[in-house]
Amino acid sequence: MSEQRYVEIPGSKTHELPPLLLHVATGADTDLTSVMLEAEDMLAPGDADQEILEQRKLDLALQLTEQYKGLLSHWAWGDSVLEWIRQCEITFESEGVLRKLLHPDVWPHASRASFVELLREKGVATGGVALDRAVGLRLTFRQPPPIDCFSSQFLFYLNATVADTAYHTWSQTPALFPPNRFHFDVLDVS
Repeated sequence: MSEQRYVEIPGSKTHELPPLLLHVATGADTDLTSVMLEAEDMLAPGDADQEILEQRKLDLALQLTEQYKGLLSHWAWGDSVLEWIRQCEITFESEGVLRKLLHPDVWPHASRASFVELLREKGVATGGVALDRAVGLRLTFRQPPPIDCFSSQFLFYLNATVADTAYHTWSQTPALFPPNRFHFDVLDVS
């Protein structure tokens, strides 16, 4: 268990932050044909009946499609969170008490990742989306990668290291925001 270090905010006022506007990904149109081709490449040649091979290809293609929808959901959350952070930074710049909290010349200072931790500490319901992975995916990809990019190797590297590394590199922060000093709403606008 790590000890949380919070920045000190003068006064006792609860600060109002902009609402987090969620643009949650809806079911994407996926070309099952291209996914089936990738699934065919992933299956090892064997002596199974053609009907069994076709069923395995279909099952694998459906699993890849579900994983892609999960990636889209995480990416959309990450995109919404990063946009919210930009809005929060504007709010911080407009309030004298908060203005200096994000500057690195003040110790301890907070960083953009402190906003992600604030979401966690406030208990924002994410519907199974891991915030660090969501932000990491958005930091890695300006736009969500097309399903044609999905392969077993792509998923292996994406799930194993890419999103986590991107987030943890970005999130090096010496201090966090005290959650009891901030209020914001979460609105689903999809």
